[in-house]
Amino acid sequence: MTATTTAARIALVGDRSPAVVSHTRVPALLDALATRDRLVLDAYWIGSEDAEAPDAVRGFDAVWVLPGSPYRSEAGVLSAIRAARETGIPFLGTCGGFQHALLEYAREVCGLPWVAHAENDPGAADFLIEPLACSLVGHQDAVLIEPGSLAQRVIGAERTVERYFCAYGPSRHLDTLRAHGLRFSGHDEDGHVRIAELPGHPFFLATLFQPELSGDGARPHPVIRALARAAVAHARTAERIS
Repeated sequence: MTATTTAARIALVGDRSPAVVSHTRVPALLDALATRDRLVLDAYWIGSEDAEAPDAVRGFDAVWVLPGSPYRSEAGVLSAIRAARETGIPFLGTCGGFQHALLEYAREVCGLPWVAHAENDPGAADFLIEPLACSLVGHQDAVLIEPGSLAQRVIGAERTVERYFCAYGPSRHLDTLRAHGLRFSGHDEDGHVRIAELPGHPFFLATLFQPELSGDGARPHPVIRALARAAVAHARTAERIS
């Protein structure tokens, strides 16, 4: 690391497992970010149960909630997302992280504390996240991105083809989330939500697709590079303040 390189601390939130392909991709992605883009991330895994602690992600420069649901602790994942959202820590949620970012926003911002994730609470009366009509496990599909959005600036296009490994997605209450400020900036060709972002936040992006599965991992997806840039910017700001 040179004197001009700032290392950023990133919290990888999820229940780490060698059986989850996206988890196994992370080390190579971090290496590629450092060698190709000079974006150095000092990564720490935080299990969902450990994320229940109020200060679990305090002091980090970015939070990435990775796939692997159902998480051992829904409450821990939601707590980490809320901390990132409320304190301006750059945030990325992919697949299960996307689903839980919407769930946290619905409960904490939109006044819908009862809405549930069907995978976590199949007996609930009102779902925000429920089984997709057509499972996307192992699929690739087009995503149409709104012009002028953070997602469009990050990806650099208004159409992309992305890889999925999920069977759940958002269904009801989406108009309420929009009315409270969440922007749905990417959809599939049938209009189903695939990307969410939070205007006014330094960097808050969530994708139902898994950018960590893009290619062979040697060239990080633009979404992951953007998170790394936001994390380094956060770390530099913290250095100046201290």
